[in-house]
Amino acid sequence: MNREKRGWVSLALKTNALILAITFVLAAGLTGIAYYVNSERVDRYFKQTTSQAAAAVAAFMDGDYAGRLREEIGSDEFQQIRSAAVEAEDEEAIVSWLMEKGLYDRFVQISETLTLYKEKLGAKFVYLQSLEGSKSVNLIDPDEDMLYVGSIEISPVEFGRYQKNMRIEPTVSTTEYGWLCSAYEPVLDSEGQSRAILGVDIDMNDVMNERYQFLMYMVVFAVALMAVFGLCFILIMRKIATKPLSMLARATVDFTESENSYTKENVINLPIHSKDEIGDLYGEIKTLQTRVVEYLDNLTRVTAEKERIGAELNVAAQIQADMLPRIFPPFPERHEFDLYATMAPAKEVGGDFYDFFLVDDDHLCLVMADVSGKGVPAALFMVIAKTLIKNRAQLGESPAEILKNVNEQLCEGNEAELFVTVWLAVIEISTGRGLAANAGHEHPVLRRAGGKYELVEYRHSPAVAALEGVRFREHPFELYPGDSLFVYTDGVPEATNSRNELFGTDRMLAALNWNPNASPDYLLKTVRHDIDDFVGDAPQFDDITMLGFHYAGRKDKKIREITVEATLENLNRALAFVDESLGQMNCGTKTQMQIDVAVEELFVNIASYAYQPGVGPATLRVETDENDPQTVAITFIDQGVPYNPLEKSDPDTTLPAEKRQIGGLGIYMVKKSMDVMTYEYRNGYNILTIKKRVS
Repeated sequence: MNREKRGWVSLALKTNALILAITFVLAAGLTGIAYYVNSERVDRYFKQTTSQAAAAVAAFMDGDYAGRLREEIGSDEFQQIRSAAVEAEDEEAIVSWLMEKGLYDRFVQISETLTLYKEKLGAKFVYLQSLEGSKSVNLIDPDEDMLYVGSIEISPVEFGRYQKNMRIEPTVSTTEYGWLCSAYEPVLDSEGQSRAILGVDIDMNDVMNERYQFLMYMVVFAVALMAVFGLCFILIMRKIATKPLSMLARATVDFTESENSYTKENVINLPIHSKDEIGDLYGEIKTLQTRVVEYLDNLTRVTAEKERIGAELNVAAQIQADMLPRIFPPFPERHEFDLYATMAPAKEVGGDFYDFFLVDDDHLCLVMADVSGKGVPAALFMVIAKTLIKNRAQLGESPAEILKNVNEQLCEGNEAELFVTVWLAVIEISTGRGLAANAGHEHPVLRRAGGKYELVEYRHSPAVAALEGVRFREHPFELYPGDSLFVYTDGVPEATNSRNELFGTDRMLAALNWNPNASPDYLLKTVRHDIDDFVGDAPQFDDITMLGFHYAGRKDKKIREITVEATLENLNRALAFVDESLGQMNCGTKTQMQIDVAVEELFVNIASYAYQPGVGPATLRVETDENDPQTVAITFIDQGVPYNPLEKSDPDTTLPAEKRQIGGLGIYMVKKSMDVMTYEYRNGYNILTIKKRVS
């Protein structure tokens, strides 16, 4: 906490400022109320006094004379005389006119009466006026000269209020003559009608001075009261609130900033014994600090335990990784095949595993498996399953026998009810033939030489350890030189991105076929790169395990291969490829012609019937064996409709041509001219092989 800046916004400063503001408002309010009440009382007294004086004087006024005087003054004659008198400043002209009209003597009497009452009442002005709307016409004013008679001024009262003989309320106001308290009373004629008003003005300047003096006394009193009250309140608030809160704040800062803050010795202990909210707050802060210390102690122990477990998991992960073969190429002295495998666990340790090992010098075992569940339990189950599978395989058992025996062993005491999906194959290296069993695992992916990677789908057996007494199916297969195999766990197609989309087998096949001729290690890196691009920042939920296998065949075989579209236009290309191979073997002319006739017959059959009405690929593979270099094997591979030419009966050549059944003669000629002719339909491929000794 920045203590230098805290003072500007401290609770004590804000509380003191609030107290001073409240006391100021209270003092100002009290002063204003006292001043208002005193002013109203004084004004009310003087208004009442002035009103009574005006009423008393008005009672002695002659209303009939006032009415007559107003009528004469209003005449055009008087207005002309007055205008001239005012311009010449001649009062005698007004006096003469009044005397001429017989109004002067009474005018003087009333003026003297008004003067007498003014002195008697102590008033500043006493005068007689006639109101007309918002204007007043001056009739008699002892304090003014004769030129004042008949002058018109803006009246402070409304004519309509006294015209109906209503009493006019007195007023206190400031004028050019100072502060005055003015009262007006109607002057009635003999018929009781108001003919003028009598005005009495009492000087209020002394009263106003006293009022201001009272205000000053009140201000001084309020300031003193504010100072005393504010100081007392500040001291009280400091004792009961700001000081304890400040102590709590400093102690809390010391707890959080001290180097030894998180110890029981550093928990706050303050002399706060109040039973109010501050006391409750102190108790809660103390409890909170105690719990923080206890929590951090527990966190330290948990962190140490977590680090220990993490270290053990790292060791377990290393042990698990060491159990999987990781040295590539694994059999550098063997050139018949190439393989590569990877496993990326979703947690520190995983349940996926792969394995490959030589059962004997001519048999290779491949294993791809996925244990249900994640983490340590799956990893332990994986170790057991992997060990049992390898032990059984090295006893020479077939894939079905291996899975059956491992299943019985894993089902014993499997209280966690874990199971493992397994794809297992044993391949005869010299021939490429093998047996495979699939216990609930993903479909493998196969690529024939020159083709593309495709899923090999077939019916699975149940997963291992799922049910006792299960018999597992196995099926034979054959790999030819140039073929490749890709096996994986469900973490590959089920990799999920942030939009909850699955990577899927289509994207997996697209990644594999991006460069299908790539080596197994490069192929797996390509698939993982595509998975990472697809998943993005989404977390990995499942282990990702892959194995790539490429079969090259024995090195004592010489293999040449070509793949073309099965069209009649490519017949010459196929024949040229075969003739080139035969030329390297010094094949005789007669034998070459026989082989060419057989190749032409078989290729034309594929082009004409295999893909009708469409077009598809046809692969020609020419093989020779160093153990028998004078025998050539030519294999035709296509993906057309299944067709076994060996099942067709041979035509009866003893019959005349017109009586023979149409078709079959070409195949018959091939069988007769070749030493060996075989056919099989495997995994969607027609595979026909002919063999011929060239010398």
